[in-house]
Amino acid sequence: MRILPYITLTATLLAQPLTAAEMKPEPTGDAAPMMMIDTNSFVKTVASANEFEIQSSELALKDATNASIKDTATMIIADHKKAGDKLKKLLEAKKLETPPMELAPKHQKMLDQLKGAKGKDFDILYLDTQAQAHLEAVGIFRTYAGSGDNQAIVGFAKETLAALETHLAHIKMIIAEE
Repeated sequence: MRILPYITLTATLLAQPLTAAEMKPEPTGDAAPMMMIDTNSFVKTVASANEFEIQSSELALKDATNASIKDTATMIIADHKKAGDKLKKLLEAKKLETPPMELAPKHQKMLDQLKGAKGKDFDILYLDTQAQAHLEAVGIFRTYAGSGDNQAIVGFAKETLAALETHLAHIKMIIAEE
């Protein structure tokens, strides 16, 4: 059989170590960010997401059965109220339009679903919506922090990002324990 040469060739290729040049991608140079978000869109999205986080977490304090969820909800409420107040003051100081504190349709739908859930179903749905909302928020804040056109709001995005990442980590930890 002629299989032996193929085995030898495969073993030889697999045994060769990769060089550093093969393992590192080429630097991108002055490439523009893959995605950008303008200040107005960022602020509108953040206002809705922030309000959703607060309202859904207030529901969790009332309806969740898991103590870890209630603890995380308390942290989320405090941090998001603080972030909302800070953004509002920043917008007023920069004489920028402050968006109404209303939920975008997708956030309203998620909140309505939570209102209809009870017991363990509530816990699962709350964790799912929080994971989704925080993944989205982290992405938006990261994008704006890296490509935003208003430096004061870029600073807010960078500062707030750490809290959002902490919230996401807490949510993931609770999901892993479930």
